[in-house]
Amino acid sequence: MTTNTAELAPVAPVPEDTSTSHQAHPFLLPVVGAAAFSHLLNDLIQAVLPSVYPMLKTQFSLSFAQIGWIALVYQVTASLLQPWIGMYTDKHPKPYLLPSGMVVTFIGIALLAFAGSYEMLLVASAVVGVGSATFHPEASRVARMASGGRFGTAQSTFQVGGNTGSAIGPLLAAAIVIPYGQHAIAWFMLAAALAIFVLSRLTAWTIRHGQAKLKGLARNQVVGFNRAQVIQAIVVIAILMFAKFVYIAAFTNYFTFYLIERFSMSVQESQIYLFIFLAAVAAGTFAGGPVGDRIGRKAVIWISFLGVAPFALALPYAGPTLTAVLAIMIGLVMSSAFAALVVYAQEAVPGRVGMVSGVMFGLMFGIGGIGAAGLGEMADSHGIVWVYQLVSFLPLLGLVTAFLPRTRALQPKG
Repeated sequence: MTTNTAELAPVAPVPEDTSTSHQAHPFLLPVVGAAAFSHLLNDLIQAVLPSVYPMLKTQFSLSFAQIGWIALVYQVTASLLQPWIGMYTDKHPKPYLLPSGMVVTFIGIALLAFAGSYEMLLVASAVVGVGSATFHPEASRVARMASGGRFGTAQSTFQVGGNTGSAIGPLLAAAIVIPYGQHAIAWFMLAAALAIFVLSRLTAWTIRHGQAKLKGLARNQVVGFNRAQVIQAIVVIAILMFAKFVYIAAFTNYFTFYLIERFSMSVQESQIYLFIFLAAVAAGTFAGGPVGDRIGRKAVIWISFLGVAPFALALPYAGPTLTAVLAIMIGLVMSSAFAALVVYAQEAVPGRVGMVSGVMFGLMFGIGGIGAAGLGEMADSHGIVWVYQLVSFLPLLGLVTAFLPRTRALQPKG
């Protein structure tokens, strides 16, 4: 449902909308939970690829730059498609895209398990990226439908499912793939099959109830921004997303390499450290949404970026134990911003949930992919430890949060 902001009655600016009152319907935990669980399965599968980079690097004699290109192909494929899918389905709902996209992911995992060349690894990465592109905007829409007006809580619950899957993925890869080789990746097709079943059930719920839920949520909407404010918000959000996801890309793609080079850890030991970091990301994401519903999106974004800066700056100079502690703190604090950023963007452009979700998740994948490729090139030239010293300054870009326009709540009628 598209809202024309010019037709809204003029209202005086009020503090950022953080209320959860006047809910159109209750928070539907089974639906939001199913969306989060499907996100867990989806991102668990996606996490397999970076988790097996050390194995693929050895097996196919790849450079860091080639590893970066695999990440780029996957993440850019996902990022370029997501906004267009979201924009199209805002006007022409296609709920069956959810299970259909997971079928594509199922095929991508099969290709990855049996790829015999670097070129086939790139093809498999692209296919998995297509599956991810269809999942995120539509699943995020379902979570919002079932939010009962608690948009931040619903988004963070949905997102923490993905973060949990990303955390579990490396552990399963270390237990299943690393000991038994590339073909063992095929076991993750079982997770894709389970996700297809869950998403089919969500699709059935969406067909029965989805549009009615979206109409009922209209009373929780905020006044959209004018053109200049939208441009300003987009620029600031893009900078924040760049800082966040290039820094995160350093962990998800190269943390194991950093630990192996810096502390001479085994692959299995480095995977445990990666799990600790990703588990902290999941916990921080879960906290960020409800807190944003209470204190405001901008406050959470401020805390997320500037609060993490001291830990980020210290990490390249820490020993093994302190590195684990700092990784936990970085994951907890920095991850709290994503749900706030997504809901803030949805409030800035009311009625375009799919498009905004696609843009946000697309930016996440695109920036992460470009960052992974760039960091890989720099690691080849300067070493992975130097890369971690460089990216430690990225959280300071959070200072641009000061330029985010404030959202305004709609006044209740009557």
